[in-house]
Amino acid sequence: MRRDIFQAIADPTRRAIITLIALQAMTPNAIAENFNTTRQSVSKHLRILTECQLVKQEQQGREIYYSLQLEKMKEIDKWLDQFRKIWEARFNQLDTVLSTIKKQKK
Repeated sequence: MRRDIFQAIADPTRRAIITLIALQAMTPNAIAENFNTTRQSVSKHLRILTECQLVKQEQQGREIYYSLQLEKMKEIDKWLDQFRKIWEARFNQLDTVLSTIKKQKK
C-alpha cells in the first residue's frame, strides 16, 4: 500500500525519527534507543516512512541503516512554500500598519 507523505509526517514519533536520521544513517536498534517504546513499534514507523519514500534502507554487512531521502522532503517544503509566501505577505502588511501607527503617535 502506497502511503501519502503527509500521513507519514502526521505522527510525532515519525517526525522525531526523521529528525534523528537527518544527520546520520542509523540502525533500527539505534533509533529505538531514543524512544520509550518497543523495537517493533519503531520498525512499524520505519516501514511507513520507507513506503512513503521519506527514508531509504541500506544494507551494510549484517546491519540495515536508515537515512533520509532529501528529495522527498523537498516535496513537503514545496507544499509549505505556498503558506510561507502568504505568511510573509501578512507580516509585511502588519509591519506597514505598525509603522503607520508609530508615525501617527509622533
